[in-house]
Amino acid sequence: MKLKKKNINYLDYVPVRNPKFTWESIENDIVVVEVIRTGIFDKIAQKIFKVPRKSEIKLDQHGSFVWNCIDDIKNIGEIAETVKKNFDDDDKVFYQRLIKFFEILKNNKFVIYKDLNK
Repeated sequence: MKLKKKNINYLDYVPVRNPKFTWESIENDIVVVEVIRTGIFDKIAQKIFKVPRKSEIKLDQHGSFVWNCIDDIKNIGEIAETVKKNFDDDDKVFYQRLIKFFEILKNNKFVIYKDLNK
């Protein structure tokens, strides 16, 4: 018996900011996310290679706007509509860029997604 795959649209995911990372808004509503390295390999790199314990990731204007739209309620599709209203982006690459941005946020564990099955 073949299992049926659920086709879930990426735009249906609801992003949630990871509470492990602190962030702040600086001038012009630019968002800065603080990353503190605490793992064993991080500690070794800090000692040997003089890697800083804390890094600040500064998002650009688009990224900061998207970050501020994340409210644990809106899905990526709703966030996309809000972003489209505020920025004049090319429709052909808009969704590709937005989804790539969310993939980067997820891969770096800055956001997690709510369970869609609930």
